[in-house]
Amino acid sequence: MFPKATPHANEYVCAIERNQNGKYNVRIRATFGPGKRGANGDSAVPASHNSWTLPVYFLASSFNGAMKKLEEALQMLQKNEDRLRFWGVERTDDPKLTGDLLREWGLWLDRRREFPRKMAELGVPRERPVPASMLAPLRRVLADSIAPERPVDRDRALASD
Repeated sequence: MFPKATPHANEYVCAIERNQNGKYNVRIRATFGPGKRGANGDSAVPASHNSWTLPVYFLASSFNGAMKKLEEALQMLQKNEDRLRFWGVERTDDPKLTGDLLREWGLWLDRRREFPRKMAELGVPRERPVPASMLAPLRRVLADSIAPERPVDRDRALASD
């Protein structure tokens, strides 16, 4: 349903959950493609650092607010890939650098290893904005992932007892 990331694309895996306080926890696992090409066609980044992953999350009080913030977050991650790569790949001396960068945009570094099974994937070419046409199916998949299960017809449930 969603285009898979090519070697020169970034892939975003998104999931949404409701926490105990009723807030929406939106998790994004961004996998950035290989680094920029130099003027002579060489990769500006060593081959060992071709792609890298940045897991982030944010909280929202409503589903619509979560989707608006998700769109902003995807655009921001896509636009600031080079600034984030500095931390994610080069591992600067300041481990708080990425946290500071992310907090500017209202995101937090996600240290959890497990990821929800119901998720949506989105592949976007490097250095391109995330098209709005790709966000509609993403929104639909995420809405389905948090929709309550349909209640079983009560009479049928009682009849089976």
